[in-house]
Amino acid sequence: MPKTQTYDIVLLPGDGVGPEVIAAAKDVLRVIADFYGHSFDFSEHLIGGAGIDATGDPLPPETTAACLAADGVLLGAVGGPKWDGGARRPEEGLLGIRKAMGLFANLRPLQVSPVLAHRSPLKKEIVEGVDLIVFRELTGGVYFGEKVRTDTMASDLCIYTVPEIERITRAAFKTALQRRGKVTSVDKANVMATSKLWREVVTRIHAEEFPQVQLEHALVDSMAMHLIRKPRDYDVILTENMFGDILSDEISVLGGSIGLLPSASLGESGPGLFEPIHGSAPDIAGQDLANPVGTILSAAMMLRHSLGLEDEASSIEAAVAAVLAAGATTADLGGALGTRAAGEAIIDAIRAIHWAAAHRVQMHWG
Repeated sequence: MPKTQTYDIVLLPGDGVGPEVIAAAKDVLRVIADFYGHSFDFSEHLIGGAGIDATGDPLPPETTAACLAADGVLLGAVGGPKWDGGARRPEEGLLGIRKAMGLFANLRPLQVSPVLAHRSPLKKEIVEGVDLIVFRELTGGVYFGEKVRTDTMASDLCIYTVPEIERITRAAFKTALQRRGKVTSVDKANVMATSKLWREVVTRIHAEEFPQVQLEHALVDSMAMHLIRKPRDYDVILTENMFGDILSDEISVLGGSIGLLPSASLGESGPGLFEPIHGSAPDIAGQDLANPVGTILSAAMMLRHSLGLEDEASSIEAAVAAVLAAGATTADLGGALGTRAAGEAIIDAIRAIHWAAAHRVQMHWG
Protein backbone atom coordinates (compact mmCIF):
# COMPACT_ATOMS: atom_id res chain seq x y z
CA MET A 1 0.00 0.00 0.00
CA PRO A 2 1.28 3.54 -0.74
CA LYS A 3 2.26 5.54 2.28
CA THR A 4 -0.20 8.22 3.33
CA GLN A 5 0.97 11.41 4.99
CA THR A 6 -0.49 14.89 5.36
CA TYR A 7 1.81 17.88 4.98
CA ASP A 8 1.02 21.54 5.65
CA ILE A 9 2.36 23.68 2.80
CA VAL A 10 2.36 27.48 3.01
CA LEU A 11 2.21 29.30 -0.32
CA LEU A 12 3.44 32.89 -0.49
CA PRO A 13 2.47 34.08 -4.02
CA GLY A 14 3.73 37.62 -3.43
CA ASP A 15 3.90 40.11 -6.26
CA GLY A 16 4.03 40.35 -10.05
CA VAL A 17 4.20 36.94 -11.69
CA GLY A 18 4.45 35.25 -8.28
CA PRO A 19 0.78 34.20 -8.11
CA GLU A 20 0.94 32.70 -11.61
CA VAL A 21 4.03 30.56 -11.08
CA ILE A 22 2.85 29.48 -7.63
CA ALA A 23 -0.46 28.33 -9.14
CA ALA A 24 1.43 26.18 -11.65
CA ALA A 25 3.60 24.63 -8.94
CA LYS A 26 0.54 23.97 -6.76
CA ASP A 27 -1.10 22.02 -9.60
CA VAL A 28 2.05 19.93 -10.00
CA LEU A 29 2.18 19.19 -6.27
CA ARG A 30 -1.46 18.09 -6.30
CA VAL A 31 -0.69 15.53 -9.00
CA ILE A 32 2.34 14.29 -7.07
CA ALA A 33 0.18 13.91 -3.97
CA ASP A 34 -2.31 11.80 -5.92
CA PHE A 35 0.33 9.49 -7.36
CA TYR A 36 2.17 8.94 -4.09
CA GLY A 37 -0.77 8.84 -1.70
CA HIS A 38 0.03 12.03 0.19
CA SER A 39 -2.20 14.89 1.25
CA PHE A 40 -0.91 18.45 0.86
CA ASP A 41 -2.89 21.01 2.82
CA PHE A 42 -2.21 24.37 1.15
CA SER A 43 -2.73 27.78 2.70
CA GLU A 44 -1.89 31.12 1.06
CA HIS A 45 -0.51 34.12 2.95
CA LEU A 46 0.61 37.66 2.21
CA ILE A 47 4.18 38.83 1.76
CA GLY A 48 5.98 41.70 0.05
CA GLY A 49 4.02 44.33 -1.82
CA ALA A 50 0.83 42.31 -1.48
CA GLY A 51 1.26 42.50 2.29
CA ILE A 52 1.89 46.25 2.16
CA ASP A 53 -1.24 46.82 0.06
CA ALA A 54 -3.47 44.75 2.32
CA THR A 55 -2.07 45.49 5.78
CA GLY A 56 0.72 48.07 5.48
CA ASP A 57 3.21 45.36 6.47
CA PRO A 58 5.41 43.42 4.01
CA LEU A 59 5.47 40.54 6.51
CA PRO A 60 2.19 40.36 8.45
CA PRO A 61 2.41 38.46 11.77
CA GLU A 62 -0.06 35.88 10.47
CA THR A 63 2.33 35.02 7.65
CA THR A 64 5.24 34.49 10.00
CA ALA A 65 3.18 32.29 12.31
CA ALA A 66 1.93 30.16 9.41
CA CYS A 67 5.44 29.67 8.00
CA LEU A 68 6.87 28.63 11.35
CA ALA A 69 4.12 26.03 11.77
CA ALA A 70 4.37 24.65 8.23
CA ASP A 71 6.14 21.60 6.86
CA GLY A 72 7.37 23.59 3.86
CA VAL A 73 7.07 27.09 2.42
CA LEU A 74 6.96 27.94 -1.30
CA LEU A 75 7.36 31.56 -2.36
CA GLY A 76 6.72 33.23 -5.72
CA ALA A 77 8.38 36.66 -5.89
CA VAL A 78 8.34 40.03 -4.14
CA GLY A 79 8.90 43.59 -5.24
CA GLY A 80 8.22 45.95 -8.08
CA PRO A 81 8.31 49.66 -8.97
CA LYS A 82 4.81 50.14 -7.59
CA TRP A 83 6.28 50.33 -4.10
CA ASP A 84 9.30 52.54 -4.91
CA GLY A 85 9.51 55.51 -2.61
CA GLY A 86 7.14 54.06 -0.04
CA ALA A 87 7.74 53.87 3.69
CA ARG A 88 8.08 50.07 3.49
CA ARG A 89 9.77 47.93 0.86
CA PRO A 90 8.46 44.51 -0.29
CA GLU A 91 11.95 43.05 0.12
CA GLU A 92 11.67 43.63 3.87
CA GLY A 93 9.21 40.76 3.90
CA LEU A 94 11.68 38.35 2.33
CA LEU A 95 14.54 39.33 4.62
CA GLY A 96 12.22 39.21 7.60
CA ILE A 97 10.83 35.74 6.95
CA ARG A 98 14.33 34.34 6.38
CA LYS A 99 15.37 35.72 9.75
CA ALA A 100 12.22 34.57 11.55
CA MET A 101 12.63 31.03 10.20
CA GLY A 102 16.34 30.90 11.09
CA LEU A 103 17.41 30.26 7.51
CA PHE A 104 21.16 30.59 7.04
CA ALA A 105 21.97 28.62 3.86
CA ASN A 106 20.69 29.55 0.41
CA LEU A 107 21.23 26.77 -2.14
CA ARG A 108 21.12 27.65 -5.83
CA PRO A 109 21.80 24.71 -8.16
CA LEU A 110 22.57 25.11 -11.86
CA GLN A 111 22.53 22.30 -14.40
CA VAL A 112 22.73 23.27 -18.06
CA SER A 113 20.59 20.98 -20.16
CA PRO A 114 22.31 19.86 -23.39
CA VAL A 115 19.15 20.65 -25.34
CA LEU A 116 19.12 24.22 -24.04
CA ALA A 117 22.84 25.00 -24.11
CA HIS A 118 22.38 26.83 -27.40
CA ARG A 119 20.08 29.31 -25.60
CA SER A 120 22.92 30.47 -23.38
CA PRO A 121 24.53 33.82 -24.20
CA LEU A 122 27.85 31.95 -24.02
CA LYS A 123 29.17 29.43 -26.51
CA LYS A 124 27.60 26.00 -26.24
CA GLU A 125 30.96 24.31 -25.65
CA ILE A 126 31.53 26.52 -22.58
CA VAL A 127 28.23 25.87 -20.79
CA GLU A 128 27.23 22.37 -21.88
CA GLY A 129 27.58 19.99 -18.95
CA VAL A 130 27.74 22.67 -16.24
CA ASP A 131 26.58 21.20 -12.92
CA LEU A 132 27.24 23.34 -9.86
CA ILE A 133 25.55 24.61 -6.71
CA VAL A 134 26.06 27.88 -4.84
CA PHE A 135 25.93 27.94 -1.04
CA ARG A 136 25.19 31.54 -0.05
CA GLU A 137 25.24 32.56 3.62
CA LEU A 138 21.99 34.36 4.48
CA THR A 139 22.18 35.88 7.95
CA GLY A 140 25.32 38.04 8.03
CA GLY A 141 27.18 40.59 5.98
CA VAL A 142 26.26 44.09 4.83
CA TYR A 143 22.58 43.29 4.30
CA PHE A 144 22.08 42.95 8.04
CA GLY A 145 24.75 45.29 9.43
CA GLU A 146 24.07 48.69 10.96
CA LYS A 147 23.18 51.29 8.33
CA VAL A 148 23.98 54.99 8.62
CA ARG A 149 22.87 57.75 6.27
CA THR A 150 23.39 61.51 6.45
CA ASP A 151 23.26 64.22 3.82
CA THR A 152 26.95 63.77 3.05
CA MET A 153 27.73 60.09 3.74
CA ALA A 154 26.34 56.59 4.07
CA SER A 155 27.68 53.33 5.44
CA ASP A 156 26.69 49.67 5.68
CA LEU A 157 28.46 47.68 8.37
CA CYS A 158 29.63 44.21 7.32
CA ILE A 159 29.80 41.75 10.23
CA TYR A 160 30.43 38.01 10.31
CA THR A 161 30.86 35.76 13.32
CA VAL A 162 32.77 32.50 13.50
CA PRO A 163 29.64 30.39 14.18
CA GLU A 164 27.87 31.90 11.15
CA ILE A 165 30.76 30.96 8.89
CA GLU A 166 31.20 27.51 10.44
CA ARG A 167 27.63 26.34 9.89
CA ILE A 168 27.41 27.36 6.21
CA THR A 169 30.86 25.88 5.62
CA ARG A 170 29.88 22.52 7.08
CA ALA A 171 26.71 22.47 4.98
CA ALA A 172 28.72 23.11 1.80
CA PHE A 173 31.32 20.45 2.57
CA LYS A 174 28.64 17.86 3.39
CA THR A 175 27.02 18.47 0.03
CA ALA A 176 30.38 18.25 -1.74
CA LEU A 177 30.82 14.77 -0.27
CA GLN A 178 27.63 13.74 -2.09
CA ARG A 179 28.71 15.35 -5.36
CA ARG A 180 32.14 15.57 -6.98
CA GLY A 181 34.07 16.41 -3.81
CA LYS A 182 35.20 19.95 -4.56
CA VAL A 183 34.47 23.26 -2.78
CA THR A 184 35.46 26.70 -4.06
CA SER A 185 35.27 29.29 -1.28
CA VAL A 186 34.85 32.83 -2.56
CA ASP A 187 35.91 35.89 -0.57
CA LYS A 188 37.80 39.19 -0.78
CA ALA A 189 40.50 38.26 1.72
CA ASN A 190 43.08 40.56 0.15
CA VAL A 191 41.08 43.60 1.29
CA MET A 192 38.26 42.86 3.74
CA ALA A 193 38.62 41.84 7.40
CA THR A 194 35.43 39.77 7.26
CA SER A 195 36.83 37.87 4.28
CA LYS A 196 40.10 37.20 6.09
CA LEU A 197 38.09 35.65 8.92
CA TRP A 198 35.96 33.76 6.37
CA ARG A 199 39.02 32.20 4.74
CA GLU A 200 40.58 31.27 8.10
CA VAL A 201 37.42 29.53 9.31
CA VAL A 202 36.80 27.69 6.04
CA THR A 203 40.42 26.49 5.98
CA ARG A 204 40.21 25.24 9.56
CA ILE A 205 36.91 23.39 9.08
CA HIS A 206 38.31 21.77 5.97
CA ALA A 207 41.47 20.57 7.71
CA GLU A 208 39.73 19.35 10.86
CA GLU A 209 36.53 17.84 9.50
CA PHE A 210 36.57 17.41 5.71
CA PRO A 211 40.13 16.78 4.53
CA GLN A 212 38.88 14.37 1.85
CA VAL A 213 37.17 17.26 0.03
CA GLN A 214 39.22 19.35 -2.38
CA LEU A 215 39.21 23.01 -1.29
CA GLU A 216 40.26 26.04 -3.28
CA HIS A 217 39.93 29.74 -2.47
CA ALA A 218 39.03 32.42 -4.99
CA LEU A 219 38.70 36.19 -4.85
CA VAL A 220 35.23 37.36 -5.80
CA ASP A 221 36.34 39.63 -8.63
CA SER A 222 38.35 36.94 -10.40
CA MET A 223 35.61 34.40 -9.65
CA ALA A 224 33.11 36.53 -11.55
CA MET A 225 35.38 36.21 -14.58
CA HIS A 226 36.08 32.48 -14.18
CA LEU A 227 32.38 31.62 -13.95
CA ILE A 228 31.99 32.99 -17.46
CA ARG A 229 35.22 31.55 -18.88
CA LYS A 230 35.16 28.04 -17.38
CA PRO A 231 31.96 27.29 -15.43
CA ARG A 232 32.41 23.52 -15.82
CA ASP A 233 35.37 23.68 -13.44
CA TYR A 234 33.13 24.24 -10.40
CA ASP A 235 31.16 21.90 -8.17
CA VAL A 236 30.18 23.55 -4.86
CA ILE A 237 30.68 27.30 -4.51
CA LEU A 238 30.68 28.63 -0.93
CA THR A 239 30.45 32.33 -0.21
CA GLU A 240 29.04 35.12 1.94
CA ASN A 241 25.72 36.91 1.57
CA MET A 242 26.34 39.73 -0.90
CA PHE A 243 28.91 37.87 -3.00
CA GLY A 244 26.54 34.91 -3.24
CA ASP A 245 23.66 37.14 -4.27
CA ILE A 246 25.69 38.63 -7.13
CA LEU A 247 27.46 35.48 -8.34
CA SER A 248 24.33 33.31 -8.35
CA ASP A 249 22.49 35.90 -10.42
CA GLU A 250 25.45 35.96 -12.81
CA ILE A 251 25.42 32.20 -13.38
CA SER A 252 21.62 32.10 -13.66
CA VAL A 253 21.83 33.17 -17.30
CA LEU A 254 24.23 30.37 -18.27
CA GLY A 255 21.38 27.91 -18.76
CA GLY A 256 19.49 30.17 -21.13
CA SER A 257 16.90 31.74 -18.83
CA ILE A 258 16.68 32.94 -15.25
CA GLY A 259 13.21 31.42 -15.22
CA LEU A 260 14.63 27.90 -15.01
CA LEU A 261 16.45 28.09 -11.70
CA PRO A 262 15.16 27.10 -8.25
CA SER A 263 16.54 27.84 -4.81
CA ALA A 264 16.24 26.58 -1.25
CA SER A 265 16.85 28.47 1.98
CA LEU A 266 17.50 26.13 4.90
CA GLY A 267 18.14 26.36 8.63
CA GLU A 268 19.30 24.00 11.34
CA SER A 269 15.79 22.57 11.65
CA GLY A 270 12.21 23.39 10.81
CA PRO A 271 10.69 24.16 7.41
CA GLY A 272 12.74 25.64 4.62
CA LEU A 273 11.79 28.41 2.22
CA PHE A 274 11.82 27.57 -1.48
CA GLU A 275 11.56 30.04 -4.37
CA PRO A 276 12.63 30.62 -7.96
CA ILE A 277 15.57 32.97 -8.23
CA HIS A 278 13.82 35.29 -10.69
CA GLY A 279 12.10 38.48 -9.63
CA SER A 280 8.49 39.58 -9.83
CA ALA A 281 8.72 40.66 -13.52
CA PRO A 282 5.88 43.21 -13.26
CA ASP A 283 6.13 43.96 -17.00
CA ILE A 284 4.67 40.53 -17.83
CA ALA A 285 2.52 39.96 -14.73
CA GLY A 286 -0.98 38.70 -15.41
CA GLN A 287 -0.23 37.86 -19.06
CA ASP A 288 0.41 34.10 -18.74
CA LEU A 289 3.98 34.59 -20.00
CA ALA A 290 6.17 33.72 -17.01
CA ASN A 291 8.26 30.56 -17.01
CA PRO A 292 7.04 28.36 -14.12
CA VAL A 293 9.93 25.88 -14.26
CA GLY A 294 12.05 27.58 -11.58
CA THR A 295 9.11 27.53 -9.18
CA ILE A 296 8.18 23.94 -10.00
CA LEU A 297 11.78 22.84 -9.44
CA SER A 298 11.75 24.82 -6.17
CA ALA A 299 8.72 22.73 -5.18
CA ALA A 300 10.80 19.63 -5.92
CA MET A 301 13.56 20.96 -3.66
CA MET A 302 10.92 21.49 -0.96
CA LEU A 303 9.81 17.88 -1.26
CA ARG A 304 13.41 16.70 -0.96
CA HIS A 305 14.85 19.00 1.73
CA SER A 306 11.84 19.81 3.94
CA LEU A 307 9.62 16.76 3.56
CA GLY A 308 12.21 14.05 2.83
CA LEU A 309 10.31 12.89 -0.27
CA GLU A 310 13.19 12.01 -2.60
CA ASP A 311 11.23 9.90 -5.10
CA GLU A 312 8.57 12.57 -5.45
CA ALA A 313 11.19 15.28 -6.01
CA SER A 314 12.98 13.17 -8.61
CA SER A 315 9.69 12.55 -10.40
CA ILE A 316 9.16 16.29 -10.87
CA GLU A 317 12.74 16.83 -12.00
CA ALA A 318 12.52 14.01 -14.53
CA ALA A 319 9.28 15.44 -15.91
CA VAL A 320 10.80 18.91 -16.27
CA ALA A 321 13.81 17.45 -18.06
CA ALA A 322 11.56 15.52 -20.44
CA VAL A 323 9.47 18.58 -21.27
CA LEU A 324 12.50 20.76 -21.91
CA ALA A 325 14.11 18.04 -24.03
CA ALA A 326 10.94 17.91 -26.12
CA GLY A 327 11.19 21.65 -26.75
CA ALA A 328 7.97 22.51 -24.92
CA THR A 329 9.06 25.87 -23.54
CA THR A 330 7.88 29.36 -22.73
CA ALA A 331 8.79 32.48 -24.69
CA ASP A 332 11.99 33.18 -22.73
CA LEU A 333 13.39 29.96 -24.23
CA GLY A 334 12.04 30.56 -27.72
CA GLY A 335 8.84 28.55 -27.21
CA ALA A 336 5.17 29.34 -27.48
CA LEU A 337 3.76 27.95 -24.21
CA GLY A 338 2.19 30.17 -21.60
CA THR A 339 2.61 29.72 -17.86
CA ARG A 340 -0.43 27.48 -17.46
CA ALA A 341 0.34 25.39 -20.53
CA ALA A 342 3.96 24.87 -19.43
CA GLY A 343 2.76 23.63 -16.05
CA GLU A 344 0.24 21.32 -17.73
CA ALA A 345 2.99 19.91 -19.97
CA ILE A 346 5.01 19.01 -16.88
CA ILE A 347 1.95 17.38 -15.29
CA ASP A 348 1.40 15.34 -18.46
CA ALA A 349 5.05 14.26 -18.33
CA ILE A 350 4.67 13.16 -14.69
CA ARG A 351 1.65 11.07 -15.66
CA ALA A 352 3.51 9.57 -18.62
CA ILE A 353 6.51 8.66 -16.47
CA HIS A 354 4.30 6.98 -13.88
CA TRP A 355 2.28 5.16 -16.52
CA ALA A 356 5.47 3.84 -18.10
CA ALA A 357 6.79 2.72 -14.72
CA ALA A 358 3.53 0.95 -13.86
CA HIS A 359 3.48 -0.70 -17.29
CA ARG A 360 7.02 -2.00 -16.79
CA VAL A 361 5.98 -3.50 -13.44
CA GLN A 362 2.97 -5.20 -15.06
CA MET A 363 5.16 -6.58 -17.85
CA HIS A 364 7.66 -7.89 -15.29
CA TRP A 365 5.04 -9.65 -13.20
CA GLY A 366 2.99 -10.74 -16.19
